[in-house]
Amino acid sequence: MARVKGGNVSKNRRRKVLKEAKGYFGSKHRLYKTAQEQLFHSGAYAYRDRKQNKRNFRKLWITRINAACRENDISYSKFINGLTKAGISINRKMLAEMAIDDAKSFAALVETAKKALDGKVDAPKKAEVKEVKKEEKKAEDLSSKTLAELKALAKDAGVKGYSTMKKDELIASLK
Repeated sequence: MARVKGGNVSKNRRRKVLKEAKGYFGSKHRLYKTAQEQLFHSGAYAYRDRKQNKRNFRKLWITRINAACRENDISYSKFINGLTKAGISINRKMLAEMAIDDAKSFAALVETAKKALDGKVDAPKKAEVKEVKKEEKKAEDLSSKTLAELKALAKDAGVKGYSTMKKDELIASLK
């Protein structure tokens, strides 16, 4: 039986591994076996650290919010509790940005949270939430219509120059 040499395939596979291992220390970027081992470990670290990165950022945001809360004479936990009682749902990333960039609006949120803790602020009405959903549905309904249907709606609404507009322009003018 003839000998089969997988020269090109093996060479390309090894070249690909060594290309990915560029910049690694010592023999880990030169020798195929150690480079391959390091790539396995690097992949595992990258997967693990993508999860840890989310945790670390959340910790950072909470620390920043806590520092801003302390300046406004309230603890972090009471602030978050007050916001939930007031019916305000802002994620921690945005709260941290507000604490750094816009101290006045953050102070207003702190005051709202304090009032909610004292029982002076009512929770928002559900009707307000439904109105937002109706607007979202209207936008979705418009995007599902054809160009001819949108032009007919624009004609009925009295939009000028509707015949030469593109679909996204028509949707924007009908909102």
